[in-house]
Amino acid sequence: MQLHFVVHEAFEAPGAFVDWAAARGFASTWSRVYLGEPLPSSPAGIDLLVVLGGPQSPTTTLAECPYFDARAEQRLIAACVAAGKAVVGVCLGAQLIGEALGAPASRSPEKEIGKFPIALTADGLRNEKFRHFGATLPVGHWHNDMPGLTPVATIIASSAGCPRQIVEYMPLVVGLQCHLEFTPAVIEALIAAETALPSWQHHRFVESAEALRRHDFSEANAALCGFLDRLVLAYRDSARPS
Repeated sequence: MQLHFVVHEAFEAPGAFVDWAAARGFASTWSRVYLGEPLPSSPAGIDLLVVLGGPQSPTTTLAECPYFDARAEQRLIAACVAAGKAVVGVCLGAQLIGEALGAPASRSPEKEIGKFPIALTADGLRNEKFRHFGATLPVGHWHNDMPGLTPVATIIASSAGCPRQIVEYMPLVVGLQCHLEFTPAVIEALIAAETALPSWQHHRFVESAEALRRHDFSEANAALCGFLDRLVLAYRDSARPS
């Protein structure tokens, strides 16, 4: 398996994704766009595209953020989908998947920053890639927005603050608004980068830096690994000659 990561900011790191890939001996390449690294010119050589989060939105322009080209990322996502690749988006990445497939992102009903449970829908509980999550799973959150829905998209999980926490656009294409990849190092980087965090404490789903540091995300990490293992199996099955 060849993974390719699109990373928008140093503090929006892939966390448990990297640990999962290393443990399975998968190769990884990177587009750290904040360093000026280019996006792949085509899906060739990519098996799994992982598009991470960031403070940008799908409507952020190049004038506002010169290293973030939302349209170019959407073209890459669409090309990977058309080529039958596996695609996973996290937070901003999930919103970009929806945009690439014609479903605009929108504002979430609540700002969520912290560790709160998601609840699987009936579709989620029936889905082989997600039913190991159980009925509910405590996961990380750090967002204002949520991904759009295409006519064929399935909502896999929601939360009290956001109705679209996990969206399956196609069997190999999934948007994760929540953060299953959080590790202590990622949390520290996010806290250091988010100077406005203290001013958001009036939001009911926003935790303090101290509370964020106390959380253990290992259960969510394990759920992410299980999902990715099942996604890889589905991808390999789809690539076998019929």
